[in-house]
Amino acid sequence: MPYFRRFNHYEKDDFSQEDTWRIFRIMAEFVEGFEMLTKLGKAVCVFGSARLKTDNKYYKTAEKTAYLLSKAGYAVITGGGPGIMEAANKGAMEAAGKSVGLNILLPMEQKPNPYINIMLEFRYFFVRKVMFAKYAKAFIVLPGGFGTLDEFFEAITLVQTERIDPFPVILVGKDYWKDLVKWLESKVLEEECISKDDLLIYKLVDTPEEALKVIKKSKFHR
Repeated sequence: MPYFRRFNHYEKDDFSQEDTWRIFRIMAEFVEGFEMLTKLGKAVCVFGSARLKTDNKYYKTAEKTAYLLSKAGYAVITGGGPGIMEAANKGAMEAAGKSVGLNILLPMEQKPNPYINIMLEFRYFFVRKVMFAKYAKAFIVLPGGFGTLDEFFEAITLVQTERIDPFPVILVGKDYWKDLVKWLESKVLEEECISKDDLLIYKLVDTPEEALKVIKKSKFHR
């Protein structure tokens, strides 16, 4: 049976109220997340744009990637919304795997996609991010916008600063990511804002099979 846990609809925080009460709400989100995900097993997070349609090539790539991950024994975790997130949840469900959606409550009300069998909803982005990082053995990052870039850079920053153990962070779609990677390898490195070793934190691949291969070669697959 699908397991769903939903919080109340989105309500903007009233910062005129006592911060103490907000702390209890934050604690509740952490507790709900830990209770539901602690027995999930090995999992991979898939990130990407919520705006891409079903006929987009990256939607199809995300779907196949999640399908292969599920067949390899991984739960698939997404942000629970449309686009790439929907594609990944769909691929996981087609493979009869665990399809997890960590939806965020937004003013425009992002609705969970229909391919989720384990679902949580969050008010706070930072609580949701903790769940992504805590329960994932790898991050797969497909084309996306600000939110996707945020997930990618936070992951590689956590690894760079040794706040978490190194784990695979994989950019999928060479044509989409090549200019960002070139900028990191040239301008950012040339200005000595990062080191050469920092460029080894992430991998750039082009296919679902390549992404899965990177994960299987990592210590987290054992």
